Amino acid sequence: MDVDAVREVVAAAFAGDDGREPIEVGLLARLRDDPGWLPAYSLVAAEPDGPVVGYVVATRGDVDGRAALGLGPIAVHPKWQGRGVGSALMYAVLGAAEGRDEELVALLGAPAFYGRFGFRPASDLGIVSPDPAWGASFQVRLLAGPARRGFFRYAAPFAEL
Repeated sequence: MDVDAVREVVAAAFAGDDGREPIEVGLLARLRDDPGWLPAYSLVAAEPDGPVVGYVVATRGDVDGRAALGLGPIAVHPKWQGRGVGSALMYAVLGAAEGRDEELVALLGAPAFYGRFGFRPASDLGIVSPDPAWGASFQVRLLAGPARRGFFRYAAPFAEL
């Protein structure tokens, strides 16, 4: 994987008006050095024979000590947004997780968007988010096994945000 190309996509996707580097860029760099990094869930979307246009990663998290995945960041270059790249990346990472018998994936995002991928508010399943202020934006998709209850913990670099 081209780390520099992925960095450029993440920076462009999360760029703000203040000209500062988005926090997601630093988060991704720290995640790569973390024991929770899982290369099988670090996926890119690229033009045929062209540049990287999108990226998604899921890293090892847990629910009260039981393995889980924390998804994010997911990023699509602004020139490619609205063309289904993000959806394709989401389906790919969820398919990879299902294929490896992962039990659940958690993320922080808009319920209206991620609900179409089978995510639901984590609190509906008795899973407590790292930050209560996240409310219904902290969501979970069950992949295998029964729902479990407990506190969700992302890979360590998320706690540094």
